Amino acid sequence: MSDRRDFFKKIGLLGLSGIATKLVSNDQLSALETLGNQSTSSSPFTLAPLPYAYNALEPFIDEQTMMIHHTKHHQAYVTKLNETPSTNIDFLVDDMTKCKHIDSTTSAVIRNNLGGHVNHTLFWTLLKPNKESKPNSPSGKLAEAISKDFKSFDEFKKQFSEKAAKHFGSGWCWLILQNGKLMITTTPNQDNPLMKVAEQKGNIIMALDVWEHAYYLKYQNKRADYIANWWNLANWEKAEELYQSR
Repeated sequence: MSDRRDFFKKIGLLGLSGIATKLVSNDQLSALETLGNQSTSSSPFTLAPLPYAYNALEPFIDEQTMMIHHTKHHQAYVTKLNETPSTNIDFLVDDMTKCKHIDSTTSAVIRNNLGGHVNHTLFWTLLKPNKESKPNSPSGKLAEAISKDFKSFDEFKKQFSEKAAKHFGSGWCWLILQNGKLMITTTPNQDNPLMKVAEQKGNIIMALDVWEHAYYLKYQNKRADYIANWWNLANWEKAEELYQSR
């Protein structure tokens, strides 16, 4: 019992107590304690807690998927990075900048796991709870740019959904800013548009994970249904922030 009290004291210091009160099972507490321990570790790469509870994205993404996706899949990328010696990672720059140095000579283990870590870290912030299924669309400068470059938000949604659904195998679908214009692109595996190996490079504005582990427990092979429901969760406030900081 004292161990659990010590744990809650620790996560309180880390600012995680709000999440802990919503995670009540032993498995969930164990997952969160792991994150708390990592947050105080000296490892160069760490897995940050989600900015919401694991069940916060229901009914569109289920709690079990979020727990597995975050504490197993994302954790695996972080663990592998910390286990792998690298002579070409500049640890003095942020992780997004590190990705800009990934090229065809970069080892596969660094390329895949750094990409996986950076992609997921950003992806979590580009999702937001919407249990009431309220209308969800961009506003501000980003909304204006989408209307300019895609004619309308509905047309953008159509093109983005089609691109994401048709992407073969595992990967990501992105809204990026390239030379002052918005465009939709996809990347295989854990590549992203920041990397030198990407076919289309640019600043990331919105991201969608289309790996099966992101949706299979709830949607099985129905990727199109997952994509259709994801629009309810897209965090356009964060996307606006990314667009404004380009």
